[in-house]
Amino acid sequence: MKMLRNPEIQKSLLCHLILTAIALSLGFFYDFTTGVILLLFSALYIAVHYFFTGMRYRKLRNLSQELDEMLHSNTPIQFEKYREGELSILESELSKMTLRLREQALALTNEKKLLADSMADISHQIRSPLTSSNLIITLLRGQNLSVSRRQQLTQELSQLLSRIDWLVESLLKISKMDAGTILFKHEPVSVPQLIQHAAEPLLIPMELREQTLAIDSSSPSSATPQFLGDYSWSMEAILNILKNCMEHTPAGGSIHVSFSQNAIFTEIIIEDNGPGFDAEDLPHLFERFYKGKNASEQSVGIGLALARMIVTRQNGTLKAENRSEGGARFILKFYT
Repeated sequence: MKMLRNPEIQKSLLCHLILTAIALSLGFFYDFTTGVILLLFSALYIAVHYFFTGMRYRKLRNLSQELDEMLHSNTPIQFEKYREGELSILESELSKMTLRLREQALALTNEKKLLADSMADISHQIRSPLTSSNLIITLLRGQNLSVSRRQQLTQELSQLLSRIDWLVESLLKISKMDAGTILFKHEPVSVPQLIQHAAEPLLIPMELREQTLAIDSSSPSSATPQFLGDYSWSMEAILNILKNCMEHTPAGGSIHVSFSQNAIFTEIIIEDNGPGFDAEDLPHLFERFYKGKNASEQSVGIGLALARMIVTRQNGTLKAENRSEGGARFILKFYT
């Protein structure tokens, strides 16, 4: 029997045989009938004991086989078969373990799919400007280019390289956040100063587009609205949202930023008078590499995703909606 290969079963059987021999010796020493009764009782006890031990051993072996099948072929285990008293704890722990394993396996599958999709999107986003850059470099090698044409191609090449640099930098930031290697500061952040600094890189592009930027405070108190967070990363989030508004606001349009503070949260609202969001795009605006129907050709689809990650990591929320009078509205809330 396979059961007898178990060292614990062998020790148990040896102990039973020794105790039985001692009991039989004492029984036959006092009386033959007593010895026979002890012999029959001992034999019956050993047989019954190892019968049930064998059943328990087979159940454990079957359970082990089912675990192996589950791990290798995702076959579910029928735990309702294992209701024996001393196996109930084992059954409970195994049930928890298999549930965790399935959740981890599903999470790994989703992560692999997300990684594959992200790599495909990243390669596509980088390949396009690289292809255009190589084409421009080929044109710049021409001997008969006019000065104005050469300057135009050089400017286009500079814009493409800047786009690649921004894309790689943004991807690195997102990767660091995913890996949990970024530690956000927890310091007072002045909202007016934050918005002013975040808007500075966009002032010249907005001027060229004849767009206006209006900033005002709707806070009922005289104190400067602020929140506890990381100034640099918060500026990155505001910059990405303002950039999105600028790109989707027509020439001559306007962008309006307001902010307020109460006992629960500090709120920043950024609005534009552009075309707004398509109803189908609203649930996906903050997904990585998602480009809406109104997105420009230069849009990559990671600016808003990065902005939400930054805000949520600072105990905040970020949502987008359409204005009733037309245009887009972003609402940021940093909770105290």
